[in-house]
Amino acid sequence: MKRSQATKTVAGVSAAVLLLLTGCDVQGIYRPARPATGGPYTFYVSPDGDDKNDGLSPQKPWKTLDHANAVRFQPGDQLRLKGGERFRGSVSLDKTEAGSATRPVVIESYGTGRATIAPRGTSGITVRDTAGVEIRNIALVGDRRALREGVGIAFRKTLPGSRRLDHVTITNVEARGFQNGISVGAEKDAAVGFGDVRIADVSVHHNLEGGLVFYGPEFEADNPAYAHSGLRIERVKAYSNTGDPKSGARNTGSGIALGSVRDVTVTRSVAHDNGARSAADAEEGPEGIWVYDSTRVVLENNRSYRNRTGSRVDGGGFGLDNNVSFSVMQYNLAYGNDGPGFLVYSGQSTGAHRNNTVRFNMSWDDARKLPQYGGIVAYGTRMRNLDIYHNTVVMRTEGLASAGNRPPALRLRDGMRGVRVLNNIFATDGGPLLEAESSYAPATLRLQGNDYYSTGPWSLGWGAKRFASLAGWRTASRQETLDGEPTGSVDDPCLRGLAAPIADSAGASDLVPRCEDEVPAALGPQASGVNPGPVDYFGNRIREALTVGAAQPRPAD
Repeated sequence: MKRSQATKTVAGVSAAVLLLLTGCDVQGIYRPARPATGGPYTFYVSPDGDDKNDGLSPQKPWKTLDHANAVRFQPGDQLRLKGGERFRGSVSLDKTEAGSATRPVVIESYGTGRATIAPRGTSGITVRDTAGVEIRNIALVGDRRALREGVGIAFRKTLPGSRRLDHVTITNVEARGFQNGISVGAEKDAAVGFGDVRIADVSVHHNLEGGLVFYGPEFEADNPAYAHSGLRIERVKAYSNTGDPKSGARNTGSGIALGSVRDVTVTRSVAHDNGARSAADAEEGPEGIWVYDSTRVVLENNRSYRNRTGSRVDGGGFGLDNNVSFSVMQYNLAYGNDGPGFLVYSGQSTGAHRNNTVRFNMSWDDARKLPQYGGIVAYGTRMRNLDIYHNTVVMRTEGLASAGNRPPALRLRDGMRGVRVLNNIFATDGGPLLEAESSYAPATLRLQGNDYYSTGPWSLGWGAKRFASLAGWRTASRQETLDGEPTGSVDDPCLRGLAAPIADSAGASDLVPRCEDEVPAALGPQASGVNPGPVDYFGNRIREALTVGAAQPRPAD
């Protein structure tokens, strides 16, 4: 499966740095002087400006980005580009520049609309070995060369040392036409990367390899370290990031890919229609939103749909991949993906994939291309302590090209221990409700309190055997029991999504039981041993009497 999201680094070197290295001036280029004292200063750039101006007011702006790049920006300085205008070139900040959380350097538009930065085959904005930077209300558009060699906004930490570079804010930004839309990375020799990062109201689309990407040094299980810490990512739209058909050695085409991060929340974001042109021979594929080599990550209230893969792997909605720990996927919706709606996977025998939770999510008609997956899929090497509870999975497979090998609502494979699957709704139209690679003992993997409903033949795979009834499987497997009493049900959860077509405006309301009084009761926290949390998928406060699935009855007024 996956390894780290490889991302090409594009160095942005300002004219001032080049002059310092060569020790000489460049004939014919006017070098704007930042006032020697005072500040902070606000510098303006406009196509109707003049590079001989001082750039310190909208009335006397500079004309070009190349000219602005010769200034060393200090704490509190601002670079403002005229809104609605297009600027050729790029912006670069290096380790001698930028600001702090209280006095950041700001790059933004002024006037009406967004300014557009259009680099010449390189990255649009590059920030290297520094932070205290805010980028606001800017569009970045790459050309044909930038599609393979540039990044819309690139933050890079290359210097060794244990000091994390704090305060990065990217808001109201669009990045398209690059190798990656936004990329934040710590290189091999850098022990840490960036902290206090906020990315909000951003659109990253029609990029080659990825929309929003974080990465860091290779993970070491014996000494786990995470390059980036304290991230909040919200209201990001990542779509139509195609993948590279020539890149068979690694995964490309993901919407949001987070590696080497700690203490992260991704919320109210959308990833769709990514990965369609990823390599057909790739051993690793793209996902809509996924995490690897990370800890304490929360993916919540997001949607991921119609994501694709060019190969025979991945192409799913959400994923907790190699070496992820103490992380949660909750209140998310996945539908119409080539691969699984929700994937929990460990392909490395590190023992670092542990203590994760998948709860109150909804999967609707996922695994459209790849029947070896399912709505929710969990497996891997030395994975332990995984909880999957109060999810709703609808899997309709009649009429699929893969109808002879229909994907299940839930797929469980070997390599895990300490897995609990509780209080979920698994509903199909005659396809398998569960496919388990082996006949797991309850001490290894425990299923209790789930509803297994099919509008067609009832089918469940348990190791080498198949079962046509819940009672028969319960007796043979010793699953779906509690203190010797039977649990689980086959009741109709009254889901409109079992019959309704999925449209572009698909919403979770079609996966809400329409007959609340008939929905099977769930095991309570005391019986199940899990804390369901404060709210359900829709944010409704959870009542004491729980029902199965992601949507709970509304509390009485």
